[in-house]
Amino acid sequence: MNITAFSKALYSTWIYYSPERILFDAGEGTATMLSNKIYAARYIFLTHGHVDHIAGLWSIINTRNNAMGDREKPLTVYYPEGNRGIEMYADFLKKANSELKFKLEFIGIKSTEKVPLRDSGSFTRYIQPFPVSHTYSEISCGYHVIDVRRKLKDEYRHLPGEEIAQLVKEVGANEITETYEKKILTISGDTILLRKEDIRNTDVLFHECTFLKKEDRKFNNHASLEEVIELVKDTQIKTLVLYHISSRYVMGLEKTLRKIEIPGIKILYVHPEKIFEM
Repeated sequence: MNITAFSKALYSTWIYYSPERILFDAGEGTATMLSNKIYAARYIFLTHGHVDHIAGLWSIINTRNNAMGDREKPLTVYYPEGNRGIEMYADFLKKANSELKFKLEFIGIKSTEKVPLRDSGSFTRYIQPFPVSHTYSEISCGYHVIDVRRKLKDEYRHLPGEEIAQLVKEVGANEITETYEKKILTISGDTILLRKEDIRNTDVLFHECTFLKKEDRKFNNHASLEEVIELVKDTQIKTLVLYHISSRYVMGLEKTLRKIEIPGIKILYVHPEKIFEM
Protein backbone atom coordinates (compact mmCIF):
# COMPACT_ATOMS: atom_id res chain seq x y z
CA MET A 1 0.00 0.00 0.00
CA ASN A 2 2.99 2.34 0.63
CA ILE A 3 1.64 4.63 3.34
CA THR A 4 3.54 6.69 5.90
CA ALA A 5 1.61 8.35 8.71
CA PHE A 6 1.80 10.08 12.05
CA SER A 7 -1.15 10.81 14.30
CA LYS A 8 -1.31 12.05 17.86
CA ALA A 9 -4.74 13.38 18.80
CA LEU A 10 -4.78 17.11 19.55
CA TYR A 11 -1.20 17.59 18.34
CA SER A 12 -0.65 16.48 14.74
CA THR A 13 -2.09 14.15 12.10
CA TRP A 14 -1.00 13.39 8.53
CA ILE A 15 -1.11 10.39 6.18
CA TYR A 16 1.07 10.19 3.06
CA TYR A 17 -0.09 7.83 0.29
CA SER A 18 2.97 7.62 -1.91
CA PRO A 19 1.57 5.77 -4.99
CA GLU A 20 -0.37 8.93 -5.89
CA ARG A 21 1.80 11.36 -3.90
CA ILE A 22 -1.15 12.43 -1.76
CA LEU A 23 -0.95 13.93 1.70
CA PHE A 24 -4.14 13.56 3.72
CA ASP A 25 -4.07 16.35 6.32
CA ALA A 26 -0.95 18.29 7.24
CA GLY A 27 -0.48 18.60 10.97
CA GLU A 28 2.43 20.26 12.72
CA GLY A 29 5.80 18.75 11.84
CA THR A 30 4.70 17.10 8.60
CA ALA A 31 7.59 18.52 6.56
CA THR A 32 10.12 17.71 9.28
CA MET A 33 9.08 14.07 9.57
CA LEU A 34 8.54 13.42 5.85
CA SER A 35 11.77 15.25 4.95
CA ASN A 36 12.56 14.95 1.22
CA LYS A 37 9.30 13.14 0.50
CA ILE A 38 7.52 16.45 0.90
CA TYR A 39 8.85 17.57 -2.50
CA ALA A 40 7.10 14.64 -4.17
CA ALA A 41 3.62 15.51 -2.91
CA ARG A 42 1.26 16.60 -5.70
CA TYR A 43 -1.96 16.93 -3.70
CA ILE A 44 -3.01 17.65 -0.14
CA PHE A 45 -6.53 16.67 0.91
CA LEU A 46 -7.63 18.30 4.17
CA THR A 47 -10.40 16.64 6.16
CA HIS A 48 -11.23 19.74 8.23
CA GLY A 49 -9.72 22.93 9.57
CA HIS A 50 -8.61 22.12 13.12
CA VAL A 51 -5.06 23.19 13.82
CA ASP A 52 -3.65 19.69 14.40
CA HIS A 53 -4.62 18.85 10.80
CA ILE A 54 -3.51 22.01 8.97
CA ALA A 55 -0.70 23.66 11.00
CA GLY A 56 2.01 21.99 8.90
CA LEU A 57 0.93 23.67 5.66
CA TRP A 58 3.10 26.74 6.24
CA SER A 59 6.32 24.74 6.66
CA ILE A 60 5.45 22.53 3.66
CA ILE A 61 4.96 25.56 1.42
CA ASN A 62 8.03 27.35 2.75
CA THR A 63 10.27 24.28 2.47
CA ARG A 64 9.24 23.55 -1.12
CA ASN A 65 9.78 27.19 -2.03
CA ASN A 66 13.23 27.67 -0.54
CA ALA A 67 15.05 24.33 -0.60
CA MET A 68 17.56 23.35 -3.26
CA GLY A 69 15.34 20.71 -4.87
CA ASP A 70 12.78 21.07 -7.64
CA ARG A 71 10.78 24.13 -6.62
CA GLU A 72 8.56 24.32 -9.67
CA LYS A 73 6.28 21.32 -9.07
CA PRO A 74 2.70 22.54 -8.52
CA LEU A 75 0.85 21.76 -5.30
CA THR A 76 -2.94 21.60 -5.04
CA VAL A 77 -4.69 21.67 -1.69
CA TYR A 78 -8.27 20.37 -1.61
CA TYR A 79 -10.58 21.00 1.35
CA PRO A 80 -14.30 20.77 2.25
CA GLU A 81 -15.99 23.62 0.43
CA GLY A 82 -17.19 26.33 2.80
CA ASN A 83 -14.76 25.57 5.63
CA ARG A 84 -14.03 29.13 6.71
CA GLY A 85 -11.09 28.22 8.95
CA ILE A 86 -9.21 26.66 6.07
CA GLU A 87 -10.17 29.48 3.69
CA MET A 88 -8.88 32.14 6.09
CA TYR A 89 -5.66 30.20 6.68
CA ALA A 90 -5.22 29.75 2.93
CA ASP A 91 -5.57 33.52 2.42
CA PHE A 92 -2.94 34.13 5.09
CA LEU A 93 -0.54 31.58 3.60
CA LYS A 94 -0.82 33.10 0.14
CA LYS A 95 -0.14 36.60 1.52
CA ALA A 96 2.75 35.40 3.69
CA ASN A 97 4.29 33.58 0.73
CA SER A 98 3.61 36.11 -2.02
CA GLU A 99 6.70 35.24 -4.08
CA LEU A 100 6.18 31.54 -4.61
CA LYS A 101 8.26 29.79 -7.25
CA PHE A 102 5.64 27.11 -7.78
CA LYS A 103 1.92 27.07 -8.49
CA LEU A 104 -0.14 26.72 -5.31
CA GLU A 105 -3.92 26.28 -5.46
CA PHE A 106 -6.55 25.88 -2.76
CA ILE A 107 -9.73 24.26 -4.09
CA GLY A 108 -12.92 23.72 -2.11
CA ILE A 109 -14.73 20.52 -3.10
CA LYS A 110 -18.18 19.07 -2.44
CA SER A 111 -18.99 15.49 -1.52
CA THR A 112 -20.56 15.05 -4.97
CA GLU A 113 -17.33 15.89 -6.80
CA LYS A 114 -14.58 13.57 -7.96
CA VAL A 115 -10.91 14.48 -8.23
CA PRO A 116 -9.16 12.50 -11.00
CA LEU A 117 -5.77 11.01 -10.20
CA ARG A 118 -5.08 8.77 -13.20
CA ASP A 119 -6.89 7.99 -16.43
CA SER A 120 -4.88 5.93 -18.89
CA GLY A 121 -7.87 4.39 -20.66
CA SER A 122 -7.50 0.92 -19.17
CA PHE A 123 -6.90 2.25 -15.67
CA THR A 124 -8.76 5.01 -13.84
CA ARG A 125 -8.32 6.20 -10.25
CA TYR A 126 -9.94 9.12 -8.46
CA ILE A 127 -10.64 10.66 -5.04
CA GLN A 128 -14.21 10.78 -3.76
CA PRO A 129 -14.87 12.98 -0.71
CA PHE A 130 -17.78 12.17 1.58
CA PRO A 131 -19.32 14.11 4.51
CA VAL A 132 -18.54 13.13 8.09
CA SER A 133 -19.81 14.36 11.45
CA HIS A 134 -17.21 15.97 13.73
CA THR A 135 -18.16 19.22 15.49
CA TYR A 136 -21.25 21.33 14.87
CA SER A 137 -19.21 24.32 13.61
CA GLU A 138 -16.78 22.43 11.38
CA ILE A 139 -17.47 21.29 7.82
CA SER A 140 -15.59 18.00 7.61
CA CYS A 141 -15.13 15.15 5.19
CA GLY A 142 -13.41 11.83 4.66
CA TYR A 143 -11.90 10.56 1.43
CA HIS A 144 -12.01 7.40 -0.68
CA VAL A 145 -9.33 6.42 -3.19
CA ILE A 146 -11.30 4.54 -5.85
CA ASP A 147 -10.16 2.43 -8.79
CA VAL A 148 -12.36 1.86 -11.82
CA ARG A 149 -11.65 -1.74 -12.85
CA ARG A 150 -12.99 -4.31 -15.31
CA LYS A 151 -14.31 -7.80 -14.65
CA LEU A 152 -15.82 -10.58 -16.73
CA LYS A 153 -19.54 -10.34 -17.28
CA ASP A 154 -21.53 -13.00 -15.43
CA GLU A 155 -22.27 -15.03 -18.56
CA TYR A 156 -18.57 -15.60 -19.26
CA ARG A 157 -17.25 -16.38 -15.77
CA HIS A 158 -17.79 -20.14 -16.10
CA LEU A 159 -15.65 -20.42 -19.24
CA PRO A 160 -12.12 -21.85 -19.14
CA GLY A 161 -9.20 -19.50 -19.70
CA GLU A 162 -8.48 -20.57 -23.27
CA GLU A 163 -12.06 -19.86 -24.36
CA ILE A 164 -11.95 -16.43 -22.76
CA ALA A 165 -8.67 -15.69 -24.55
CA GLN A 166 -10.24 -16.68 -27.85
CA LEU A 167 -13.25 -14.43 -27.23
CA VAL A 168 -10.95 -11.51 -26.53
CA LYS A 169 -9.32 -12.05 -29.92
CA GLU A 170 -12.68 -12.32 -31.68
CA VAL A 171 -14.78 -9.58 -30.08
CA GLY A 172 -12.38 -7.62 -27.88
CA ALA A 173 -12.04 -7.42 -24.10
CA ASN A 174 -14.58 -4.62 -23.75
CA GLU A 175 -17.37 -6.84 -25.11
CA ILE A 176 -17.00 -9.54 -22.47
CA THR A 177 -16.12 -7.36 -19.48
CA GLU A 178 -17.82 -4.61 -17.49
CA THR A 179 -16.52 -1.82 -15.25
CA TYR A 180 -16.90 -1.65 -11.50
CA GLU A 181 -15.58 0.64 -8.78
CA LYS A 182 -13.29 -0.57 -6.01
CA LYS A 183 -12.45 1.41 -2.88
CA ILE A 184 -8.81 0.74 -2.15
CA LEU A 185 -8.33 3.27 0.66
CA THR A 186 -10.68 5.18 2.95
CA ILE A 187 -9.58 8.00 5.29
CA SER A 188 -12.10 8.93 7.98
CA GLY A 189 -10.70 12.22 9.23
CA ASP A 190 -11.95 13.26 12.67
CA THR A 191 -15.48 12.01 13.23
CA ILE A 192 -17.77 10.49 15.79
CA LEU A 193 -18.10 7.41 13.54
CA LEU A 194 -18.38 6.59 9.86
CA ARG A 195 -21.38 4.77 8.38
CA LYS A 196 -21.23 1.16 7.29
CA GLU A 197 -22.21 2.12 3.75
CA ASP A 198 -19.19 4.45 3.57
CA ILE A 199 -16.64 1.79 4.46
CA ARG A 200 -18.13 -1.39 3.01
CA ASN A 201 -15.69 -3.34 0.78
CA THR A 202 -12.80 -0.91 1.12
CA ASP A 203 -9.38 -2.58 1.15
CA VAL A 204 -7.77 -0.36 3.79
CA LEU A 205 -9.70 1.78 6.26
CA PHE A 206 -7.99 4.46 8.36
CA HIS A 207 -10.54 5.19 11.08
CA GLU A 208 -9.93 7.62 13.87
CA CYS A 209 -9.99 6.07 17.35
CA THR A 210 -9.31 8.88 19.79
CA PHE A 211 -10.68 7.01 22.79
CA LEU A 212 -9.90 3.42 23.74
CA LYS A 213 -12.56 3.71 26.43
CA LYS A 214 -15.94 5.15 25.53
CA GLU A 215 -16.41 6.51 29.05
CA ASP A 216 -13.38 8.79 28.58
CA ARG A 217 -15.22 10.79 25.91
CA LYS A 218 -16.95 13.97 27.09
CA PHE A 219 -18.40 15.15 23.77
CA ASN A 220 -19.74 13.28 20.73
CA ASN A 221 -17.07 14.36 18.26
CA HIS A 222 -14.59 11.46 18.23
CA ALA A 223 -14.82 7.68 17.97
CA SER A 224 -14.07 5.04 20.59
CA LEU A 225 -12.45 1.65 20.08
CA GLU A 226 -15.64 -0.21 20.99
CA GLU A 227 -17.64 1.69 18.38
CA VAL A 228 -15.09 1.26 15.59
CA ILE A 229 -14.79 -2.49 16.20
CA GLU A 230 -18.57 -2.88 16.04
CA LEU A 231 -18.76 -0.69 12.93
CA VAL A 232 -16.36 -2.74 10.80
CA LYS A 233 -18.00 -6.10 11.42
CA ASP A 234 -19.57 -7.58 8.27
CA THR A 235 -18.23 -4.81 6.03
CA GLN A 236 -15.73 -6.95 4.07
CA ILE A 237 -12.86 -4.54 4.65
CA LYS A 238 -9.43 -6.16 4.59
CA THR A 239 -7.33 -3.95 6.87
CA LEU A 240 -8.35 -1.58 9.66
CA VAL A 241 -5.82 1.05 10.76
CA LEU A 242 -6.72 2.86 13.97
CA TYR A 243 -5.32 6.38 14.21
CA HIS A 244 -5.73 9.73 16.00
CA ILE A 245 -5.29 7.86 19.29
CA SER A 246 -5.03 10.01 22.42
CA SER A 247 -1.59 10.07 24.05
CA ARG A 248 -3.25 9.23 27.38
CA TYR A 249 -3.22 5.60 26.21
CA VAL A 250 0.48 5.29 25.37
CA MET A 251 1.09 3.08 28.38
CA GLY A 252 -0.50 -0.29 27.68
CA LEU A 253 -1.63 0.60 24.13
CA GLU A 254 -0.07 -2.43 22.48
CA LYS A 255 -1.41 -4.79 25.14
CA THR A 256 -4.95 -3.43 24.75
CA LEU A 257 -5.04 -3.59 20.95
CA ARG A 258 -3.39 -7.01 20.79
CA LYS A 259 -6.51 -8.47 22.39
CA ILE A 260 -8.77 -7.24 19.59
CA GLU A 261 -9.63 -9.78 16.91
CA ILE A 262 -12.13 -9.45 14.07
CA PRO A 263 -12.49 -12.45 11.74
CA GLY A 264 -11.16 -11.64 8.26
CA ILE A 265 -9.83 -8.19 9.16
CA LYS A 266 -6.21 -7.30 9.86
CA ILE A 267 -5.93 -4.68 12.61
CA LEU A 268 -3.08 -2.16 12.76
CA TYR A 269 -2.65 1.12 14.62
CA VAL A 270 -0.71 4.38 14.44
CA HIS A 271 1.15 4.77 17.72
CA PRO A 272 0.83 8.38 19.01
CA GLU A 273 4.59 8.73 19.33
CA LYS A 274 5.87 6.81 16.31
CA ILE A 275 5.83 7.11 12.53
CA PHE A 276 3.68 4.40 10.98
CA GLU A 277 4.50 2.63 7.73
CA MET A 278 2.69 -0.01 5.67
